[in-house]
Amino acid sequence: MAESVFRARVTEAGLDGLVEVDSAGTGGWHEGDGADPRTVAVLESAGYAQNHRARQFRSSWFARLDLVIALDAGHLRDLRDLAPTPQDTAKVRLLRSYDPSAAASDTDVPDPYYGSLDGFEECLELVEAASPGLLDAVREAMKETPA
Repeated sequence: MAESVFRARVTEAGLDGLVEVDSAGTGGWHEGDGADPRTVAVLESAGYAQNHRARQFRSSWFARLDLVIALDAGHLRDLRDLAPTPQDTAKVRLLRSYDPSAAASDTDVPDPYYGSLDGFEECLELVEAASPGLLDAVREAMKETPA
């Protein structure tokens, strides 16, 4: 879900040729599967395109990535544990840390998988709320990176 929403924001900002947006899980449980039908329904009803296939995040990817976004504290810990260097560890951030309205004690995007459609709608709201701040951070990082 976060991939679809943020990709739309990047495209709207005219950065789609400059910023790569992708997603992967911390485990390989559903590798190769498409997105959960509830995710697809919520994204489509909100006007987002998606063509997700699940895959597991690999430690070797850190070398080519500038930023790695985690949706909850467990994923944050798992991704930081995978990081081969301290510099790579610093690339991992929580999505909701980019939402100025998120309380410091409430930075997780809850996992809706075992709940109702309402949980997926809540996730979309949280992802959308954090996306402008994340886009601002990406823009700022692009200014600091030599071409």
